[in-house]
Amino acid sequence: MNNPNQERIYPAAPTLTSSQRARLRSMAADMPTIMQIGKGGLTENLAVTVSDALEARELIKLSVLETADCTPREAAEALAEALSATVVSVIGRKLILYRRSLNGKRHIEL
Repeated sequence: MNNPNQERIYPAAPTLTSSQRARLRSMAADMPTIMQIGKGGLTENLAVTVSDALEARELIKLSVLETADCTPREAAEALAEALSATVVSVIGRKLILYRRSLNGKRHIEL
């Protein structure tokens, strides 16, 4: 998977403390999953869509279907690396990603 953020340069993903992770997990607990990763796996279109969602929301929750060709942990790590995001949590088939927005409209205080 190439870098879908070619027009924007994001800083390296921040290292989160356990209390910051816990806060982000609690914020994501009531969030709906906004995307599903299915048998198509991790495609360029999926990465661009996830990147756009991170730019708009900073914190997103995704679901990995059982038909996917990767595990939830593999999907989380691949997306985080490609998008300069941080894996907040992987629980079951759900994963939570965080990346600070460059546009400055929404900033989650860590």
